Amino acid sequence: MKLTIQEVAEKAGVGVGTVSRVLNNHKSVRPETRERVSAAMQELGFIPNPHARRVAGGKSYTVSIILQVVGTEFYIRLLSGLEKTLETHRYDSALFPLIGRERLERYLNSSTLAYQSDGIVMASHNLGDLYPDGKLPTRQPVVIVDGNSCHYDSVYLDNELGGELAARALAALDGEKYAISVHQDLDTVFKTTVFQDRMRGFKNYFENNHTAMPEANIQTITFDLENARRATQHILDTATLPVNIFAAADLIAMAVIDETRARNLEIGRDVRVIGFDDHPWAKEHGLTTLHQPVEAMGATAAELLVERLSGYDGAPRQVRFEPRLIERRSTLQQEDSEI
Repeated sequence: MKLTIQEVAEKAGVGVGTVSRVLNNHKSVRPETRERVSAAMQELGFIPNPHARRVAGGKSYTVSIILQVVGTEFYIRLLSGLEKTLETHRYDSALFPLIGRERLERYLNSSTLAYQSDGIVMASHNLGDLYPDGKLPTRQPVVIVDGNSCHYDSVYLDNELGGELAARALAALDGEKYAISVHQDLDTVFKTTVFQDRMRGFKNYFENNHTAMPEANIQTITFDLENARRATQHILDTATLPVNIFAAADLIAMAVIDETRARNLEIGRDVRVIGFDDHPWAKEHGLTTLHQPVEAMGATAAELLVERLSGYDGAPRQVRFEPRLIERRSTLQQEDSEI
């Protein structure tokens, strides 16, 4: 038999209206009362009915998450941070990976499912490339994550600082210096400045503190492991060992490691490599890399959106995260450390 809100109210010793306010995250409920109602729901095994909540409160209690792809390590980690935080506020999430212009227009039409949600999180999108004024055609609260907009709450990593940190670490090593950067396919619907920002910081450090990095020492590729392997081959075919390489993403750095090992060269001695992301597997491979707190970025974006949905109407907020350099065996012959 399905439990009712009345049974929860009786178990918690409160009125039905109080249980309803707890389910709807109303701020007027005292913490101790909220805990008592939550304990009663857990003990009874009560599962809230999202449809009933929507009908009663005029809200769907669903957030649309619009992103480029789902299957990469970065977006899996980002979604983990977003969804865990949304769940604590009793919001469901609907994912919309947009991989083409037609699909974009369909989701941005006011009659589509995306606009039946209460708010939108957009990941890694440069709205200036999509709309002249940099604004989405919606009145819904919007939060940008892994990107920055003056029109919306934004949560982003200082990628330019990360490039500078990578350059500083590379400059301290003896031997020739190289970089493998990433550019997007021109047909990609969404443009991100993440990789450009990383390389800008990297180049600026050398220009301001050392001899400028020769353009010939910078390989620019699409985000493809085979291309990364070929770029590494070109570097190792022409460079004098030891050689030092900044790879603009951990996945690119792993291609460098694979090619180095295929040539029976030693990582950390013959070839030093620095990645960017610090994915969970980077430590296992001893990869020096720039750590970005992806899960924390997702959680922060979710909190900002929930605050908007709860009535906050202040000016757009910008939350900036800083990367940290994690030094491991790929540049060190000693214990790992953090900078």
